[in-house]
Amino acid sequence: MNLSKQVASLTWRKGSRSGGANECVEVAPLGRVVLVRDSRDTAAGVLTLDSAQWNALVSAIQSGELDAR
Repeated sequence: MNLSKQVASLTWRKGSRSGGANECVEVAPLGRVVLVRDSRDTAAGVLTLDSAQWNALVSAIQSGELDAR
């Protein structure tokens, strides 16, 4: 199975605060990494984050560090 088919077959989830809208990011675990994509343009590609990068992103979001950017 090629990577694009594998990515398409993953179970993607949105943040609970998105309200089901397509104006957020979606995440999917894939082995030891987390994939992140734009819910409005799922064909635009994905970011691959290892556990340290994922934890840093979540911490920055929770602390408000990324607000108003």
